[in-house]
Amino acid sequence: MFQSVDMPLFQAKLEAVSSEDPTTVLGRRQAGRAQRVPCDAPAPDGEQTAAAVRLGVTRAPGGGASSGARGRSGSARACPPPPRPGMAGGPEERAEGGRGPGGIRQNKWRKHPIFFIAILLLVSVIVLVTVAVIQSRPLQRKLKFGVVLDAGSSHTALYIYQWPAEKMNNTGLVEQLKSCSVKGPGISSYWTNVEQAGPSLRACLDEAKQSIPEEQHSETPVYLGATAGMRLLRLQNKSQSEKLLQAVEKFIHSYPFDFQGARIISGADEGAFGWITINYLMENFPQVTAGGPPHTLGALDLGGASTQITFVPNGEIESLENSMHFRLYGRSYHMYTHSYLCFGKDQALKMLLQKLTVLDNGTIFSPCFNKGFEKSINVSTFYNSPCTPDSPTRHEMVKLIGTGNSEECRSHVRRLLNHSSCTWSSCSFNGVYQPQVWGKFGAFSAFYYVMNFYNKNETLENVEQVKAAVGRFCNMSWQEAKKVYKMKEKYLSENCFSGHYVLVLLLEGYNFTSSSWNTIEFLKTIKGSDAGWTLGYMLNLTNMIPAELPYTEPLSEASFLSVMVIFSVLVIILMLIALLVIRRVFCRVEQKVLD
Repeated sequence: MFQSVDMPLFQAKLEAVSSEDPTTVLGRRQAGRAQRVPCDAPAPDGEQTAAAVRLGVTRAPGGGASSGARGRSGSARACPPPPRPGMAGGPEERAEGGRGPGGIRQNKWRKHPIFFIAILLLVSVIVLVTVAVIQSRPLQRKLKFGVVLDAGSSHTALYIYQWPAEKMNNTGLVEQLKSCSVKGPGISSYWTNVEQAGPSLRACLDEAKQSIPEEQHSETPVYLGATAGMRLLRLQNKSQSEKLLQAVEKFIHSYPFDFQGARIISGADEGAFGWITINYLMENFPQVTAGGPPHTLGALDLGGASTQITFVPNGEIESLENSMHFRLYGRSYHMYTHSYLCFGKDQALKMLLQKLTVLDNGTIFSPCFNKGFEKSINVSTFYNSPCTPDSPTRHEMVKLIGTGNSEECRSHVRRLLNHSSCTWSSCSFNGVYQPQVWGKFGAFSAFYYVMNFYNKNETLENVEQVKAAVGRFCNMSWQEAKKVYKMKEKYLSENCFSGHYVLVLLLEGYNFTSSSWNTIEFLKTIKGSDAGWTLGYMLNLTNMIPAELPYTEPLSEASFLSVMVIFSVLVIILMLIALLVIRRVFCRVEQKVLD
């Protein structure tokens, strides 16, 4: 590409110049300055060649000049390019200004695409890191608390709930912190000694006091809801039930909480609040099926003194008495609900024993207790509610003896439900209107505990297997039962009756079938919270479930992931572009070096 210099000729000239007298050389240089030829004037071939060598310009084959003189006539002297705007005039000034604030190189890089790509890349990385840090930063949660006491017929339980203070209207946020079971019977059992009802709650209230931060005690609401046990006491002795609640309220007021009072909730409310609880915890409210009603879970509750069924039917509800309406998260829910007082597990057992014949010696034989089981019963304390108003005997004490016969027990249990009349299109039992069960159901409280007992030693997949398991236990002797099952004798002895009662109530009372049996899920807890009416009760009283849909968060989890993906892709693209541009620049520089 380049024409090389004739080295022998160059060395000869160099020797000639070095051998000259310094005075002669100095004179020649001064004369040359006085008679300087313009850079574009023609020059002799020999002189042009020497000048080209001194300027670092070589002549390519064909007479063209490479480097700075390229494109000029071969007979013209090579001229340095004129200074560009913004450049210093002389070579020294250009050398200094090329790297300074106004020099060539700085302007060159400012206009180069790599400069803008680097800025975009830097901004993208900053945004990506900032969003990730803010989103994942462990923020200090400010929590609020609420306490609900479930004053049931057989026992009282205390539940502590917590939720983020700034997000009260978002579903699924309220969670159960802990629960405490009060030792002793339900508060309705203290009706003859009302002053002892309040102190029975002391241990659990003290636990709540320790579990909730002291600075939040005064703003923590506490609710007490009394259920079927107190409903029965109110029917039996209204003034005594009021005195009992007043004594309990007085005791709870001695604690630093924001006590909201004690009240007896209706059976319909108990069923509705249980329905709200399980659907709230299952996050069913915001989920709507296109073209159909919302997917919700029906609620089946079995307590000691009552049982409730609540669900959204697939059709109209004929009885207004059994109809409830809720508007939650912008959706309307028309529910069927009914509570059967006296048909809780404990009261149903009393009604069954009341129908049995008492012998003259005060003995009762029952097929619903294992063979060999015996128990003495105080008549005045056993038959002491509106569900069993009349004592079957004049004896003060009777002896209960088990005969252990599964088929006879089932027959006795079926007599508790009356199917003799129905004035509606469909009924459950005792002439009560009920539409056909529809959808899936969650069964909790005693429903769960009874079925859990029978599922301990084997997995029961259908109703026929449940019937067989109940039959095997009922026909087992009491001594054998105690060896196989390690639990309190009170609950163990009643499991034959309880198993048959759950089967009869669900199949012949609420009209489930063998095929729809598997739509029932027996629940104890949902996501760490107990299934029951207490959470729904608190959500209702604190207005934490809005009628309409709340505003969505500015940056949900899905949005956060989208931002991360978009900016990650952008960063990758910018890096690839930057690499391509840098590679192109280096190729140009390398080409110039080679040239």
